[in-house]
Amino acid sequence: MSDGDKAVSRRTLIRGAVAGAAILATGLGARAEEPAVGAPGKEPEPAPKPPPRPPRMPVAFVGHGSPMLALDAVRGREFHAWAESMGRPVAVLVVSAHYERRPVTLGATRTLPLIYDFRGFPPALYQVRYAPPGAPRLARRVAQALAPLGPVAEQPDRGLDHGAWVPLKWMYPGADVPVLPVSLPSHDPRALLALGRALGPLRDEGVLILGSGSLTHNLRRLDGRPGAPTPAWAADFDAWVSDVLARRAVDELLDWEQRAPAARTNHPTVEHFVPLILAEGARRTDDAAAFPITGFDAASISRRCVTFAPPAPPARPAPPAAPAAPVRPG
Repeated sequence: MSDGDKAVSRRTLIRGAVAGAAILATGLGARAEEPAVGAPGKEPEPAPKPPPRPPRMPVAFVGHGSPMLALDAVRGREFHAWAESMGRPVAVLVVSAHYERRPVTLGATRTLPLIYDFRGFPPALYQVRYAPPGAPRLARRVAQALAPLGPVAEQPDRGLDHGAWVPLKWMYPGADVPVLPVSLPSHDPRALLALGRALGPLRDEGVLILGSGSLTHNLRRLDGRPGAPTPAWAADFDAWVSDVLARRAVDELLDWEQRAPAARTNHPTVEHFVPLILAEGARRTDDAAAFPITGFDAASISRRCVTFAPPAPPARPAPPAAPAAPVRPG
């Protein structure tokens, strides 16, 4: 090899070494301490685990009572305990007696000021604030679920009325659970049962379906005297409903205006009762009815709340205690 050829070879080697050092410096090449994927001695990284599936939520009906509940911390603790017993939902879909609109209409999917849809109450009640996040993803899922039943409208400027925010304020006081108001589109029992059945699968996605109204609701028959007795027409109706739900007598529930005692006395108008029928529609065959809150306000307004969920498994009996060692006389 000539001296010229040797010089060219030396220059080629030097250039190759410089280029290799540059590649290593940029990190684009495989490093000795980090073998390439598939190289011996290197385990492939496991695929990321999918997020855990949310638990199936119950479906519920809340007797929301008077707006004054929003200022009653003692009663509020009952609602909070009830919510905790149901588990934490991904979102709440609430159908309130105070949101009647046809066809089915989805309310705001962003946080809006509350609707104070009542008059003549103390000023403090109008100062209550509750600002949960909206639920746009849930709104899309509801529109998909209800599309086979007919059109679904939107009302983006419609916030939460007191049938929604008064109980939710106590159930989720951190205002950290998204809420979607959905209108009550009809008073027809069979149409509402079908609506509940269409919404029922959302429970498997962690959604709490909540009907809001009152099992008895005759504002002309209120009795505000302390300790006033509950009239028979209210007590009998409340007991009839609890029995029908416990027996899952759906036909009787659908025909409630004819079969229930004093139906029209308890409900001169029906909007406070029929959200219960929607909740029944979202109920499943393995769901039992439970009544976490009961009683009456102003003598005749039922406070009864309802949960439809599988019954809790029976608790395992505790193992028998070991017999105590005999004491020998000293």
